Amino acid sequence: MTAAFAVTWDYRCPFARNVHEHLLTGLAAGADWQVRYLPFSLGQAHVEEGQSSVWEKPEQDSGIVALQAGVVVRDEFPERFPSVHRALFEARHDAGLRLEDRAVVERVLADHGVPADAVFARIDAGNALEKVRSEHEDFVASHNVWGVPTFIAAEQAVFVRLMNRPRQGANPAASIKVIERVVDLLTGWTDLNEFKRTSIPR
Repeated sequence: MTAAFAVTWDYRCPFARNVHEHLLTGLAAGADWQVRYLPFSLGQAHVEEGQSSVWEKPEQDSGIVALQAGVVVRDEFPERFPSVHRALFEARHDAGLRLEDRAVVERVLADHGVPADAVFARIDAGNALEKVRSEHEDFVASHNVWGVPTFIAAEQAVFVRLMNRPRQGANPAASIKVIERVVDLLTGWTDLNEFKRTSIPR
């Protein structure tokens, strides 16, 4: 039976990177999931009272350009989304690049066969920002989402931190198991509200 769920992301978050790489790895291997990718602006989530929102002044937020680009690719170039999505996380966390730099995002798009001019036309026109805002605000209102990565299924939502990412060439069965374990806890054991380790062994 197909598992249908949504997962939030912001490219700046290393835990979002871990989860989304597991998702992409599992789906590429044929996992029976119907995943909705939801943009969530960490910048907007941390706006203090009285300050301008990211929606009003997007130029002040370091993650909103890449987040908008991801949404445009998701909606208009869906066959390219998995590779672009992974590459934007890699640009930030593996290469240490600044995603507020349009040239960085343009290069990722071009490297994966997406016309950067078409994507930035949507960003410059404001359409992409409005889409990000709409989805961000919808799930904040409906599920009290406050961070990334948050898994959402039906009426349930849970913030998750996975400590490890799938390595290149790793067995995708491990990623499938990880995601299905999370979804099973989300939908099958709603009595579990919080489970957090007091320390992380290193």
